[in-house]
Amino acid sequence: MQHTRPSEEREDALASQIDTWIAHMPWRPDYVKWREGRIWQEHIQGERLRLIRRYGGELAGRRVLDLGAGMGGTAVALALAGAQPLAYEYNPAYCTITRLRAARYALDLPVINGAGEALPFANGTFDLAICWDVLEHVQNPEQLIAELARVVRPGGRVLITAINRFAWRDPHYHMPLLNWLPRPLAELIIDRYGRSKRGAGFTDRQRLSEMHYYTLPGFRRLAARHGFRVGDLGEDRVRRAEGSARGVKGRARDTLGRLGLALPAYQAYRAAVMGTYELVMLRTA
Repeated sequence: MQHTRPSEEREDALASQIDTWIAHMPWRPDYVKWREGRIWQEHIQGERLRLIRRYGGELAGRRVLDLGAGMGGTAVALALAGAQPLAYEYNPAYCTITRLRAARYALDLPVINGAGEALPFANGTFDLAICWDVLEHVQNPEQLIAELARVVRPGGRVLITAINRFAWRDPHYHMPLLNWLPRPLAELIIDRYGRSKRGAGFTDRQRLSEMHYYTLPGFRRLAARHGFRVGDLGEDRVRRAEGSARGVKGRARDTLGRLGLALPAYQAYRAAVMGTYELVMLRTA
C-alpha cells in the first residue's frame, strides 16, 4: 500500500481548495500561469512588500492587519519577512487556504474569519493595515473605514485599493466600457459573454451592480470623515519619476516627462481610464 506524505496531502488539499474558487474563470488567456500564481501566491509578493516597507516602515516586528487576506499570500509573505501579521478574512474557505499556505512553512499565523465592519480588536492595535481588493465587496464601506480608523494607531497607515467608478476596463470582469454603461445593461453584457461569477460560491458582493466603486474625490471625502488623509501611490511614483515602460508607452512617458506634462497626463488617465486606485491613508485624528 502506498502512503502519501503529509506535505503531499497538504499540497493536494491546497490546490483543490484554490481550484474551487478559480475554476469559473477559464476564459482568462493566462489561466494556467495565473492558477500557478495563486497556488504559490506568497512567492510573488515582492512589489507589495516593497510598498509596505516604503509607506509603513521596516517589517520586522511590525503589527500588520491584513484585512481581506484572501488566500493568504501577502500575510504569509509578511510573516516570512519578520512582520507580525494577522490574516482577517470574510470567506471561511479562504481562511482554510491561508492556514494550509502557512503550514508550508510551519508558521503560527493568526487567521480570523469575520466581516471588516466589526473588527474584534482594541483601539490602536495595529501599526499598519492593508486592505487590498476588499472595499468594493463589503456591505458597508463607511463602517469598514471607521473600523480601520479605530484599530490603527494614531500616525499609522492603511494601504488600500478602491475601484475607479469610471474605469475604462473593469478590473473584475476584464471587459472595456462596462463602467460607462447603466449597470443593468453592463450586467447583460457580462452574462452574454460568460463572465458572470455565478456558481463560484462567493457570498460577498460580486455582481457589478452590488459593488462599491468610487471616484478619487469621492473616496477622499469618505476617508476624511474618519480622520484619514489619502495619498495616491501612482501619483507618488510619477512625482518621483519612478517606474518603467517600453515601446510606445515608454517613449510617450519620457516625452511627457521632458515637457513637464507627466503629472497632468497621469491625472487624466487616473480619472477616465485607470481600473484600480492604489492609495495610502494616514490616520491624522
